[in-house]
Amino acid sequence: MQSPIRPDLAIREARDEDWPRMWPIVHDIVTEQQTFAYDPYMSEHDAKRMWLVAAPARVVVAAEADRVLGTANMYANRPGPGSHVASGSLMVAKDARGKGVGRALATDMITWARGNGFAAIQFNAVVDTNTAAISLYESLGFSTLGTAPGAFRHPVLGDVGLRIMWLDLRPPAQVTG
Repeated sequence: MQSPIRPDLAIREARDEDWPRMWPIVHDIVTEQQTFAYDPYMSEHDAKRMWLVAAPARVVVAAEADRVLGTANMYANRPGPGSHVASGSLMVAKDARGKGVGRALATDMITWARGNGFAAIQFNAVVDTNTAAISLYESLGFSTLGTAPGAFRHPVLGDVGLRIMWLDLRPPAQVTG
C-alpha cells in the first residue's frame, strides 16, 4: 500500500527477506538506549524473535523501492479481556527520521487497528524524552494517560519517565469511563 503521506513510500507486510534490512534499524535503536526499553545486548536472533510477531499480529516495513526505512509491529495489547485494545512499536532508520516515515507507519497502524475492530491503541512505554514520537502521536489524536516517573534509565539524562499513550478508536457514543 502506498502511503498517503509520502507517495514514494510503500507500507507493506514484512517478508522473511526484509529482516537483513530491518535488523540494522532495530539494532541501532536498541543499542542507542534512548527510546526503547529493550536489552541493548540482545542478539539478532532474540531481536528477530521479539519483533516478528506471529499472525494475527502484523509486522510491516516502510520501503522506498528496495530500501527499508522503518518497521512497525502491531498486536493485541493483552490476551483475553484486554484483547480489544491494540498496541505496537515503530522504529525508523536514523537517516529517515523527520521525513514522514514514522507518521506513515503510525497512520497504517491506526488503520489496521480500526479495520480489525480494536477499541483503542495503547502504547505502554513511550520514553518521556522522545519528543518527536510524542509530538507525532499527539498530532494523530493520542493522549498521555500517565507517566511512570523514572521508569526508563536514559544513558545521558538518567532516569526519565515512561508514558502510557492512548488513542480511543470507538465512536464517541460508545466511550464509557
